[in-house]
Amino acid sequence: MKYRTFGRTNWKVSEIGYGMWGMAGWTGSDDEESLQSLQLSADLGCTFFDTAWGYGAGKSEGLLGKLVRANPDKKLYTATKMPPKNFKWPARREYTLDDCFPPGHIEEYVNRSLKNSGLESFDLMQFHTWEDSWLEDDRGIKKMLDLKEQGLFHAIGISVNRWEPWNGVKAVKSGLIDSVQVIYNIFDQNPKDELFPACREMNVAVIARVPLDEGTLTGTLTKDSKWPEGDWRNTYFVPENLNASVDRAEALRPLIPEGMTMPEMALRFILGEPTVSAIIPGMRKPSHARANIAASDAGMLEPELMKQLEKHRWDRTPTGWSQ
Repeated sequence: MKYRTFGRTNWKVSEIGYGMWGMAGWTGSDDEESLQSLQLSADLGCTFFDTAWGYGAGKSEGLLGKLVRANPDKKLYTATKMPPKNFKWPARREYTLDDCFPPGHIEEYVNRSLKNSGLESFDLMQFHTWEDSWLEDDRGIKKMLDLKEQGLFHAIGISVNRWEPWNGVKAVKSGLIDSVQVIYNIFDQNPKDELFPACREMNVAVIARVPLDEGTLTGTLTKDSKWPEGDWRNTYFVPENLNASVDRAEALRPLIPEGMTMPEMALRFILGEPTVSAIIPGMRKPSHARANIAASDAGMLEPELMKQLEKHRWDRTPTGWSQ
């Protein structure tokens, strides 16, 4: 495992982190298997773990707390996210700070997350939805700075809407946040346009989420893929999206080098972007942990392959199903 500096915090975090949504919001998850995967990841050098209250109403946070307590000799960086008060993802232009993150709500859910995890503090506390217009109402960020001063967490982050990386540039340039979490993968390369330059300028850490495009870049989806009732993927992979996504993934197959898998290629593509501090693939099974962490050991892709993959950029705009 290789390590990168997490922006101005100067934390040294594993470049392959651990995204914990799948342990609570997707079918097929097993708590015991999840804990085994978490422990294996820590044993293999993973030090950055990202969760949220919204992942099972605190269930995922509880699993992270168990991992930290089971590894008192390791420095594991803990990141979570507060849900918006209206419990609507993503944020929309018309939502105000009072709709989503009034000061009292922020304080309530910071404390709920601490209680769920059993931790005394988190390393990173993030807004789970974000609108740059909220900067005009400074009550939210003032409350966060106050809670940070109290030691409830040590850094402040935002998680920006799907396919809207521009909607975090003002927050980055404000100098008030320490990290931004954004979708970045072979298809979603538009953070390189405005967001990444701003992060470099302000020394703000970048967490790359959805590195495998919700499963598309595993190369295992087909146009007939379906999931059990209640699984989030049924609402995301509507026919319009599933068909286009599978076609895009199939177009990548001729580029996969011999002996490499599509997920490995996808992760190593992201590792080729130095602005990224940590990538957070989901790893619900030990086999996922081994394979994803091995991408760090393998290092970056050849420059010529990087150039070929850059041509597969897919600029998308949010829709009703994209959430």
